[in-house]
Amino acid sequence: MTAIDTLPPLREVIADHQLSARKSLGQNFLLDLNLTAKIARQAGDLTGCDVLEIGPGPGGLTRGLLAEGARRVLAVEKDARCLPALAQISDAYPNRLQVIEGDALEVNPLEHLTPPIRVAANLPYNIGTELLVRWLTPKQWPPFWQSLTLMFQREVAERIVALPGTKKYGRLALLAQWRAEPHIVLSLPPGAFTPPPKVSSAVVHLTALPEPRFPADAGTLNRVVAAAFNQRRKMLRSALKSVSPDIEDHLKAAGIPPTERAEQVSLEAFCALARSLYPDD
Repeated sequence: MTAIDTLPPLREVIADHQLSARKSLGQNFLLDLNLTAKIARQAGDLTGCDVLEIGPGPGGLTRGLLAEGARRVLAVEKDARCLPALAQISDAYPNRLQVIEGDALEVNPLEHLTPPIRVAANLPYNIGTELLVRWLTPKQWPPFWQSLTLMFQREVAERIVALPGTKKYGRLALLAQWRAEPHIVLSLPPGAFTPPPKVSSAVVHLTALPEPRFPADAGTLNRVVAAAFNQRRKMLRSALKSVSPDIEDHLKAAGIPPTERAEQVSLEAFCALARSLYPDD
């Protein structure tokens, strides 16, 4: 195994700082630095880019991103126990790593980043989906990021790239494919992590499109698909009746049979439904 930098192996770092992973924080640490560097390479050419990383933990992916040439890395970490380990990395890469202690759901990273910006993270499992939806549904588009390179549970990753008519097609697939080009680029077995999770993981790379595939308001589309898939076994006229008392008229206006179920409806049709329901958004 080749070294990617002059810092100690991650097992030593974790032992020195007593960094046992905490389930309450959704932590599972990657210890193979060659693997974290491989994940960093999936983010593309990082030269000249600022990179936002969420939940760096002991800094395995952080080191990969810096070794692969990131201009700067902004790491947001909630676990104060990890800060001394991250400080060591900052010392080894002067002026290239900034660490913010805080909750990623509450921190505004744009105050600390300079475009072009990419996001790369082994996301904590308990906030990964919420962060992804936030990054995909800003009011203005294009977003602050050029690409997202994110690790999820394999099942979540498959939901992001799912196609209409499949069991895993739903809100995440619609929002991701509406404004981005998502691909699963890497799969990881449970044994790659400490402690090993119960399920496999996968890295998804999403490239932001210059503009959405079809016109729609982000907040409106999010509300519509959330309601539709919350009761995915029901016909849409039943699943969406709380959205509008005239839902059948809006479904027909969008070219969607009222008896259709959500998993059969295309992205284009959902965008048309969102425009019909809330034309002024």
